[in-house]
Amino acid sequence: MCGMPSAEETSVDQESVVRPTRQDEIAAAGSELIGGPVGRFARLGGGPLTAVRTVALVAIGVFALGMVQKLPCYNWAWFRGASSQYTHACYSDIPHLFVGRGFSDGLVPYFDRLGGDMSYLEYPVLTGLFMQVASWLTLTPDSDPIQQREQMYWLVNAGMLMICAVVVAVCTARTHRRRPWDALLVALAPALALTATINWDLLAVALTAAAMLMWSRGRALAFGVLIGLATAAKLYPVLLLGPLLVLCWRAGKWRAFLMATLGAAAAWLLVNLPVMLAAPEGWKKFYTFSQERSIDFGSFWLVITQRTGKPIEVETVNTASVLLMVVFCACIAGLALAAPRRPRFAQLAFLVVAAFILTNKVYSPQYVLWLIPLAALARPRWRDFLIWQACEVMYFLGIWQYLAYTTSGDKHQGLPQDGYQLAIVLHLLGTLYLVAVVVRDIVMPERDGVRTDGSDDPSGGPLDGAADVFVLGSSERRTRSLGTEAVRGPRVEWGAGSTVTE
Repeated sequence: MCGMPSAEETSVDQESVVRPTRQDEIAAAGSELIGGPVGRFARLGGGPLTAVRTVALVAIGVFALGMVQKLPCYNWAWFRGASSQYTHACYSDIPHLFVGRGFSDGLVPYFDRLGGDMSYLEYPVLTGLFMQVASWLTLTPDSDPIQQREQMYWLVNAGMLMICAVVVAVCTARTHRRRPWDALLVALAPALALTATINWDLLAVALTAAAMLMWSRGRALAFGVLIGLATAAKLYPVLLLGPLLVLCWRAGKWRAFLMATLGAAAAWLLVNLPVMLAAPEGWKKFYTFSQERSIDFGSFWLVITQRTGKPIEVETVNTASVLLMVVFCACIAGLALAAPRRPRFAQLAFLVVAAFILTNKVYSPQYVLWLIPLAALARPRWRDFLIWQACEVMYFLGIWQYLAYTTSGDKHQGLPQDGYQLAIVLHLLGTLYLVAVVVRDIVMPERDGVRTDGSDDPSGGPLDGAADVFVLGSSERRTRSLGTEAVRGPRVEWGAGSTVTE
């Protein structure tokens, strides 16, 4: 998905590529592990390790470390009691759902009814297809012990998800043409290693990252198709059409927005319509389950109910969550239309997905993957990114230790309820902190590190360098984009020998 070069792309001007070790004090300090910041007379661009290749290799290495972290569960903890997988913080849905959703018995998702409390697979269609393909590739005979089959199913999924992780890192590296090294934020993210194989979210994240790349290249239709496919894998990617609407409104780029919207709708229908018509009960399970699901782990709603001891009706929470999301989106739209300079697409995309996470009635640990590439594009500063990641790691540990506490009986091994509530608050505060610095960059664009070199919106595609046609506020506040004055750098190519590397 990310390896499609544009005909107009040229070799990279070595001096135009941003080198984080010269701009970011944390990056400079971290580079001491490999020899320190790049020197004034460093020979850049030579050798096989281009920036994008380096990012891809680092992503593979970090993903592999995450697989190693799951070894206690892979070897025994998934299969012996409930609490061991939590005390070792290595839980994954994947092996459990191999049996629990009928893949071990050859049942077809959405078409075959399941036993137990879940009548049909509760995942969107493209994720269900991903799970089914992994089941087909799990070649262990049916006569083998179920533990071995679950282990193999997890390994096959891990291999497929590793490809998704590399796609995310590479697409992020290529989205901002002159800032490929910002993708190391994605590749080295601790939360990527810890949560990548909990569930299948990386499929939607990879499609969304590829969509962002396509938009940055001015390919509105390809962006829409990929967003539609991503929405067929997970619901959140459709939210990116909201920021795009506001930005295209401000810049008068209605044709590009229409192409993106039509592409998204067509791609989503192409994937969903066959299942919708042939197995309507199974197809709608994801949507009915999302509506009927009660307050769950990770949300501020859970903190409220636990602290007050009073349950909240599902319908009330659904309505309140929607209203809060609408308010947040209205604030984001107002900010985008009234800002002194049109915000970058990645900034608004991050804000709207963060708003969804903050207001939702559930926050599973792997949802952090939705934000990682958007955060790297919206606020590529190591200090802020690592503060947020530290909070997410604490939440990752907190939820498993809380589940260990609740499943260990009288032993009470793990974290009690008050400790888990603190972990939820840390997650919320970390996300709000990153939201705050992104909003500050929008209100004070001179603080935006991506724009310090004169760039307008490197991930903006048709929006990059476009003049405003509609701005809220007085005419004195209206500031035209500086695209014609921006320093234009060439695009980063996968494997291009001339790509700058540090």
